[in-house]
Amino acid sequence: MKLSRYDYIIVGSGAGGGVLAFHLARAGKRVLMLEAGQRWQPRDYPDNELDASARLMWSGGVEPSQDASLMLMRGRTLGGGTVINQCLLDRFDDIALDDWAARSGLDSFSETAMGRHYDAVEADLSLQSIPESDWNGNARIYADGFDRLGYRRAPLRRGQSRCDVAGGNDCMRCLGGCPRASKQSTAATFLPRAEELGLEIITGCHIHGVVHGSAGVTVYGQVGREQVQFFAARCVLAAGTLGSSRILMNSGLGDALPALGKGFFCHPQFVTFARYAEPVDAHRGSFQALKSDDPRFRAAGFKLENVFMGPVAAAYLLPGGARAHQRLMRDYRHLACIEVAVRDVTPGRLSLSRGGQLRIHKSLGAPERKRAREGLKIIRDIYRVTGATEVAQAPTGIGLHLMGGCAQGLHRDSSVVNPEFAVHGMPRLHVVDGSLFPSAPGINPSLTIMALAHRAAEALLGGAQAPAGISRSVPADAAEVSA
Repeated sequence: MKLSRYDYIIVGSGAGGGVLAFHLARAGKRVLMLEAGQRWQPRDYPDNELDASARLMWSGGVEPSQDASLMLMRGRTLGGGTVINQCLLDRFDDIALDDWAARSGLDSFSETAMGRHYDAVEADLSLQSIPESDWNGNARIYADGFDRLGYRRAPLRRGQSRCDVAGGNDCMRCLGGCPRASKQSTAATFLPRAEELGLEIITGCHIHGVVHGSAGVTVYGQVGREQVQFFAARCVLAAGTLGSSRILMNSGLGDALPALGKGFFCHPQFVTFARYAEPVDAHRGSFQALKSDDPRFRAAGFKLENVFMGPVAAAYLLPGGARAHQRLMRDYRHLACIEVAVRDVTPGRLSLSRGGQLRIHKSLGAPERKRAREGLKIIRDIYRVTGATEVAQAPTGIGLHLMGGCAQGLHRDSSVVNPEFAVHGMPRLHVVDGSLFPSAPGINPSLTIMALAHRAAEALLGGAQAPAGISRSVPADAAEVSA
């Protein structure tokens, strides 16, 4: 049994935990970060998606909802979801934030109130768009289809610093860790800087629960076979929607927090492939360059993204069996891919089994199915006008951007966390991650989680946190790795 004392313990190292750790360490606080996953050097990230899923994600890559209608994905590595996502960094619009304000009762959810927090985070990140000269065949089909059909599109804004190191944005490995330390994950940005300022990190630490007391919070869990216990004046759960909710429930706090585990959302995504007579080579070049920017799509509750994946993931998502599936895989170089991402409005819930296992109760409601159908129709139209010879719809829906379960708000009956990021009735226990979201925004959440972490730092430290200008230099060993 190990007992240590800190000013702050942060459980989780993703978009929320990484940013918050930096600001607390910069303020001179003694901070310990506990992460269930392992630390990876850029050159050591797995070089194929099968190993990446097994080693960098929970449950080997996917976790099914109770009815298996969605396969959910979340990161288990130092840097959390920021290591395995596409690092698409967009601010929320007034549609998302006004909905949050109405649900939570907090006027801090507005474009004006969030603006300076976005500014502060963006000042510490390298943000770029993929130039048209670096578009791959998949992006060109996407752009051509949008233009022919009269829909608005726009460049994606990505967190990256040196994706063109080899003479073009030529790397497809974003979802399995960045070997160049280009992608602006917390593992490549905020956490190294925080460690320079004194942050301590323990990886491979699985947290079972917390005990809130008048003098501080005890965190208990396991590292390997060793039972461990840590004590801090304050504890911040930043383990993501599933992780933070599970820890609070496993700590026996469900009766005290009636909203715990409720209001679980994600962005259900449905992939459609198309075959073309000539090679598309969607597996080469920039992974993702464009996004839909049409207000009609936003009003209808979906967006379209040009995506692709390696052969293992393609084999998982392509429909058909035996010879039909083999034929599509044989034509891998001829395939294009577009997905519809739905703004989820049907809340799910999280619970624990008697054995303490997390259960995810999440089904697709009629609104989500309708939104998916509308988006899929437009995708088929894009393929039709761009000359596809065959269209193949993936049979499995993927649930990304897991949100909710510990909603922030004014009232205990409808939220778990108060405006100061403390759990209701427990002033030394805090939550700072995507579980705070009162609803699904329909926009990639990573930047907003970072912005909320900046706001949380102000709440915890009692003063404004200015941008710190993180160094964007790349470790020498990252430059040695070919993508």
